[in-house]
Amino acid sequence: MTQFSTLKTAVALCAMSVLPLTYAANITKDEYKAGKDRIEATYKADKDACKAMTGNAKDVCQKEAEGKEKTAKAELEFSYTGKTADQNKIAVAKADAAYEVSKEKCDDLSGNAKDVCVKEAKAAHVQGKSEAKMADKVSDARHDAAKDTNNAAYKAAAEKCDSLSGDAKSQCVANAKAQFGK
Repeated sequence: MTQFSTLKTAVALCAMSVLPLTYAANITKDEYKAGKDRIEATYKADKDACKAMTGNAKDVCQKEAEGKEKTAKAELEFSYTGKTADQNKIAVAKADAAYEVSKEKCDDLSGNAKDVCVKEAKAAHVQGKSEAKMADKVSDARHDAAKDTNNAAYKAAAEKCDSLSGDAKSQCVANAKAQFGK
């Protein structure tokens, strides 16, 4: 594999890692435990498949298996908790996995070509982690903006109720609270 294709693969994997997940289907504790067992079984099978290989190909295979396991565990955790922080861990796990595999692939090279390959892998890793961090910050900012917008809309709706009196005002305020989750 050429240096450029190794870098291109690493960048593509890192870029995919920051794509937003549309939802987290919160799973039960039993499903979570079963998922962990499946991940461990898959990891063991992947590691066993590497035993037939030799040299750097074996090392690359092992790094791929480790990266796949760590990414799967992060995805499972997010599926269980649905937390934004756990979603960010998926992106970081993917960036780390891509970096480890790319770095291991560089071992087939020597001299300056190897040094360049390692530096390119590191650059892609830093980019992937930075994008994951940025996605986390954007998610936090969006959450804050949505909260502020909701509060402002509630205040406007409650203000409209001030022109009413008695039961009509009480009903108006109750409706505004229900509509905006207050």
